[in-house]
Amino acid sequence: MQIPIEQYTLDNGLRVVLSSDHALPIVAVNLWYNVGSRDEQPGRTGLAHLFEHMMFQGSLNVTDTQHIQWVERVGGTINASTWLDRTNYYTILPSSHLELALWLDADRMGGFVAALTQEKFDNQREVVKNERRQRVDNAPYGDWDERLQRLVWPEDHPYHHAVIGSMEDLDAASLEDVANFFRTYYAPNNAVLTVCGDFDPAEARAMVERHFGPVPRGPEVPPIPGRPVVDPIQSGTLVRERVESAVALARVYVAHRIPPYGTTEYYVADLLSELLAGGKSARMYRSLVREQRMTASVGAFPFPAVKGASAFVMRGNALPGHSPEPLEAAMLAELQAVADAPPTDAEMERAMTGLEARRILELQKIGERADNISMLATYFGDPELINTELERYRALTARDVQAFVQTYLTEDNRVVLTYVPQAAVEAA
Repeated sequence: MQIPIEQYTLDNGLRVVLSSDHALPIVAVNLWYNVGSRDEQPGRTGLAHLFEHMMFQGSLNVTDTQHIQWVERVGGTINASTWLDRTNYYTILPSSHLELALWLDADRMGGFVAALTQEKFDNQREVVKNERRQRVDNAPYGDWDERLQRLVWPEDHPYHHAVIGSMEDLDAASLEDVANFFRTYYAPNNAVLTVCGDFDPAEARAMVERHFGPVPRGPEVPPIPGRPVVDPIQSGTLVRERVESAVALARVYVAHRIPPYGTTEYYVADLLSELLAGGKSARMYRSLVREQRMTASVGAFPFPAVKGASAFVMRGNALPGHSPEPLEAAMLAELQAVADAPPTDAEMERAMTGLEARRILELQKIGERADNISMLATYFGDPELINTELERYRALTARDVQAFVQTYLTEDNRVVLTYVPQAAVEAA
């Protein structure tokens, strides 16, 4: 499929991408700000995610939580998310209401501080703290990514801390911190706006100019704190952490630091994840689940991170009453098998087919398509990559996969995080 791309930049620096598709009478408005948890200063972790919540608490011409209600009233959906490298806000609604979505996003971009109050800030800080309690502190394996990030990236790297932040830093945040964060990062010259779906490009251009054009350009965005550029290889020794937790099953995470998203090595890692864990015919599932029967659940994936280094993660749950050590050994044996011999042609074809199917199905959804366009424009300055990225995968060979495992998925570049049930520890 060929996705149409029209891009331009407003005088205030806002990058705009239009992609029309008249298959359905809906439109997606996707706004990416080039700011994430990587941009947080020490002692202020969690601010990017907290700010995401604050952006739904009203703006200059929209009171309190009316932003969500305006969209839902016309049959649309709206949400947002925060990641290491970005924060995105997305709306899908009937195409006849495109201007409503643009006006709402522009009003937040230009008029958020005018509606900021201590009461709203205190309320949303408690919401985020409760979210942390539910998803991280009190959920089985809930802090896995927080722990892995601390182990994989050095202390002065911006990925060392989790997106949701710590309770201590959330408590220490102030209303002025939020206002300064907005003034620094939530400006048109640090954002990408994508409009995707059923619309007339000329009319959309006029709407974008009308609502976003008057928003003033912001200051130059400061450098990312810390030391974002690190060697993908740790050049050290195996790092282990064992966690005794209120979990029913032992779980093993194996992680390696790898080159970031956008590099050829990252695409190899993504293809490898499909070879190892992409369905019931993949190597790890076939060997560990069906043949050795030592787990019922396996997974593998690369972190889509773009600064300095990413990570390749493998995961598996031990069966009830079983220790994690044999499972870890079996997972590592699958990596060693790839290092010893490249995947077969049949395996490469199956993995590539799985990747292509996943990608094409994803891009059929107008919201996912808009999000991918914004991502590629934000990270690489080129939304046209949406039409060529699959070629990066198709160019990969079995030898590339083998060389990647031999180079990056080695013991001296490895982190192993293991969860074990408290009851089992106490019984022992």
